[in-house]
Amino acid sequence: GLVIDGRTLEHVLHDSLQNIFLELTEKCRAVVCCQATPLQKSVLVKLVRNKLKAMTLAVGDGANDVSMIQVADTGVGISGQEGMQAVMASDFAISQFRHLRKLLLVHGHWCYTRLTNMVLYFFYKNVTYVNLLFWYQFFCGFSGTSMTDYWILILFNLLFTSMPPIIYGILDKDVSAETLMELPQLYTMSQ
Repeated sequence: GLVIDGRTLEHVLHDSLQNIFLELTEKCRAVVCCQATPLQKSVLVKLVRNKLKAMTLAVGDGANDVSMIQVADTGVGISGQEGMQAVMASDFAISQFRHLRKLLLVHGHWCYTRLTNMVLYFFYKNVTYVNLLFWYQFFCGFSGTSMTDYWILILFNLLFTSMPPIIYGILDKDVSAETLMELPQLYTMSQ
């Protein structure tokens, strides 16, 4: 790991040392920046996002972390003694830092699988509907006649095909939370 303080970070964030610093951080398992200003935190996250093309996660618990949380791809605010500013600016809020593991490994896995299945579902739904219209054109001699009224199309999307995603999104859990916590490798395998 690498621990760097705010004064050293100020020198590193200049253009001449950025590439060297990024090469060093890529070889570390963890990088901890302590006593950094809010501007330094946000610049560091932006640097990693833009130069390394990495997805960033920022975790903060106070008002001094708001800019860093907003710059990151995903921001997590911890509600605590320093107020609720970080929570209000974040994408996700947790009450304690120890809940971050469950947020990422369990809820992150479930969200990822639900989203991928929903994308597949919507492709299937739309291909089915368009395929039906395509074959209808052979029946009507390519006259451009509409097969359905507009209100049927609206009902098709609103009523007939909206319930499966809602039910699936609420109830589907492909792997139990206990298993996901015991085997963190399942998160990367699902990707």
